[in-house]
Formats: sequence, C-alpha cells, structure tokens
Amino acid sequence: MGAAGVALAAAAAHLAASGQAPNLQLASGFLIFHALALLGVAALTRATERWLRIAGALFSLGSLCFSGGLALVAAIGQGVAPLVPVGGTALILGWIALSVSAVFDRPPTT
Repeated sequence: MGAAGVALAAAAAHLAASGQAPNLQLASGFLIFHALALLGVAALTRATERWLRIAGALFSLGSLCFSGGLALVAAIGQGVAPLVPVGGTALILGWIALSVSAVFDRPPTT
C-alpha cells in the first residue's frame, strides 16, 4: 500500500495538467495513511484478537477499493466509480473495528 501510494503520488504529479490528478492525490494519501494504520494493527495483533484482525482486513479491502477505484476512474473513466464508496465504507468500518478492539480485545490478566 505504501509503494502504491507513492506511485500514485508520482502519477498525479506527472498528470497535473489532466483533471484526474486530484483523484490520484487523494487515492495516494489514503493508501499511505492506511498503510501506516495496517502497520499499527499488525504490531498489535495476536491470533486471538478478533477485532484487530477484522480491522486489518477492512483497511486492506477499503484501501484497495477506495484508492484502486479512484485510480481506475482516472485511468479508464467512470465505469468503476462504485468501488470508491464501497472502499470508503470499509475504511470507516475498519476504524470502528479498531476502536471496538480497544474495548474487547484485551489480553488475559495473569
């Protein structure tokens, strides 16, 4: 995700004259931000922490659909635009799952 975010930022810089550069910049930012979020989730996750695993899956799916959808719209047009709100919804649910994990995914006390 981080590499794809950097690549989309570079593409946006090269396509600055086109009307699609803002979409690519937005997709790039979301990818980089959620790559960092996934690193945090990976650092915190244990096999028994269900909500963190759900958050990680939603961040991955959401980033793929949201940023991938924006990049595809920039490349081929509006035909894939429905991927963007699906991805955004998955990202929102990922953040909610991460919040829920703070309450319910507690390590057992010894």
